[in-house]
Amino acid sequence: MISKAALVALLNRRLRRFDIALLRPSEQWRMTGQLGRQPVPPPPPVPARPPLLRQFGPARAGFDMAVVMPSLLRPSIAQALASVFAQDFPGTVQTLIGIDVPEGDMAPVEAACRDRPDNHTVLLFDPGYSTSVRHGGLHPAWDGGVLRVVLSYLAASRHVAYLDDDNWWAPCHLSALHQALAGHDYAWSGRIAVDRQTRAIGAPMPDEGFIDPNCLGLDKLACEAVLRWWGLPKRDSRSAIDADRNVSRLLGAWFRGRASGEASVFYAVRAPLPPL
Repeated sequence: MISKAALVALLNRRLRRFDIALLRPSEQWRMTGQLGRQPVPPPPPVPARPPLLRQFGPARAGFDMAVVMPSLLRPSIAQALASVFAQDFPGTVQTLIGIDVPEGDMAPVEAACRDRPDNHTVLLFDPGYSTSVRHGGLHPAWDGGVLRVVLSYLAASRHVAYLDDDNWWAPCHLSALHQALAGHDYAWSGRIAVDRQTRAIGAPMPDEGFIDPNCLGLDKLACEAVLRWWGLPKRDSRSAIDADRNVSRLLGAWFRGRASGEASVFYAVRAPLPPL
């Protein structure tokens, strides 16, 4: 006779292709136990450094929109920040930059923030260590650990958009997301491919069945239960950089979403670019 545990394991293997798993009630609060096999992080851990918390711009009790940006301080962050500051959104914007393992220095950030509009404030946060197991931290996501989780909670706006430091937005991006969020829990925009090296602009990218973080805006109070999933890769992940698939799946299953109708995200890809 097959045991209950063996039966559940068998069913879960069959259901995995549909991204479904059977859980006992006690297991729904122990999600790290459902990660299965994850990539083994390369040694050695990255050395700690002095922590940093710095603000550029006026302090406010609240903002109309927040932008969360996990960063490696790549040189492309200057273009990413410039695109945030060039938004035609008329409200106040808080940009929260969280540093995982810096590849560059602060100079591009400081230079970009000198051209910051009056309605923008930037909060730069470096804990002094990586929160990702990839670089000696504790959390399984290789793409920034729990930086998106922490910064989403820290954001002083209930409407949060996400941007990586190697991509950028068209000026209409935040306005379109903000409008689409009215009466909805989350919203998303389309992507346009960009050559990672030359920054040449290609064609709009097709829908791949999930919402990329750079395209997403959400009401963080309505979607609070989803925020911690930014730090949890998919079960048996090969790369440990696919927590966004979990977030997209849960948003689509349990929350109300709407497309902005704009392809307003310029998204870096490796050559060759998709054909025009």
